[in-house]
Amino acid sequence: MSSSDGGKVLGTVLLIRHGDRQGFYQSSTSYTPSGTHITPLGNVQHFQLGQFLRSVYANESSPSNIEGFETEVADQDQYKIRADAGGEGGVVINSALSLTAGLFPASEAYNTTLADGTEIVAPMGGYQTIPIETIEPDNDISMEGWTQCGKFAEWTQQVYKSDAYQKMAEENADFLAELPRYMDGRPTSFDNMWNIHDFLNVNSIHDPRMLENLPEGYLARARALTNFHQFGVFSSPQLDGIGNIAGRTVLPLIVNDMFRIANSSDPLKLAYNAGSYKPFISLFKMTGAADENPELRGFVNYAGTVAFEVREGLDGGEATVRLNFKNGTNAEGFTNYSWFNGTTDVPLSQFRDYFAPSMVTTTAQWCDACSNSVDRGCAALEDAKLFGASMAGREGEAVSALGAGFIGAGVSIAVFATALGVLYFLGLLVFGRRKPTITKGYSIEDKA
Repeated sequence: MSSSDGGKVLGTVLLIRHGDRQGFYQSSTSYTPSGTHITPLGNVQHFQLGQFLRSVYANESSPSNIEGFETEVADQDQYKIRADAGGEGGVVINSALSLTAGLFPASEAYNTTLADGTEIVAPMGGYQTIPIETIEPDNDISMEGWTQCGKFAEWTQQVYKSDAYQKMAEENADFLAELPRYMDGRPTSFDNMWNIHDFLNVNSIHDPRMLENLPEGYLARARALTNFHQFGVFSSPQLDGIGNIAGRTVLPLIVNDMFRIANSSDPLKLAYNAGSYKPFISLFKMTGAADENPELRGFVNYAGTVAFEVREGLDGGEATVRLNFKNGTNAEGFTNYSWFNGTTDVPLSQFRDYFAPSMVTTTAQWCDACSNSVDRGCAALEDAKLFGASMAGREGEAVSALGAGFIGAGVSIAVFATALGVLYFLGLLVFGRRKPTITKGYSIEDKA
């Protein structure tokens, strides 16, 4: 079941939080984010992270080297990069752009020879443009399962009313009462704990006055309270609990990529999912890693990275997956964490089968789990459902055989057309063109 060494690394599936940013705020009930932008520090953090990943997975002297993984000139068949384009979209996407610049650095080998024999090297010494698929929350629930989820908002209120939560708020009331002088008019209730810590942390990095005036120990205490707060909101004791929705929606991507990597006929070697801190909390809880490693019971630092390493099975057995985690740029390297009741390496089929009942793989499942019939494609699904039901009801009316034949044909055509419309709306069906991607060197912030 487990092995201290394991087989060679076949590939890796990465989940990475964005880099340093400013101006962030999110609702303390729905956790919808807004008003943020990346900083030069955030870009540097991810560029360095890309270099680190290159040294681990594209380095023949590394024990985790992925055989055949090309980084001097990137092979687009070998990697898959997705970036959450929701409320933190600009920060997440630009973080991904910086990371790919470190992972796939400029190379004069990135060139082409024209018909007349002229050799052209890409700009900036061979700068490589790396496609990034943007995940739009209105069309795809995978990277932001919690937004516009009514059941999740209800869960948040349950957490806030729980005995453990109320006790923690009461025990720290005096500390919270000391904070208004540092918060520039922002609310300092325990419910707003994420925004309290985020404001203190961002300004401790970027504002010399905050760094000088905030009493020693205040930021660390705010961090500890926020860890408690966010772990309660974004986790659940039950695998299929709504508190785990951030993990339940991203898991299908992770599992699919792991099986692709394990398939010797598939060229995929690295998948990178760029997003916020929320899925980390859910996944650490769902896998048991947070129960076995209490330091994982909270939110991860900027550029925090989980690597689901897919490894060759021992003695020709099934491929396994191992959990490695690097908590931000300042962490020296990956740490291997136990999960699943002390296991290190888990067979892929066991991993998949354990989570299958709780995974949210379709928009329809998400609409049902969140009791949403309006947003993110749910309205179109609801209309199709009602239309189908009304047509089925008409079939029961007394009509002639010829009329029934026409009605049946009409219903079939209408339902088929409606289904096509729903699939097109949800981005599952494309007519004549593919979904656009973003490449390195392009930022959504460049748009007017």
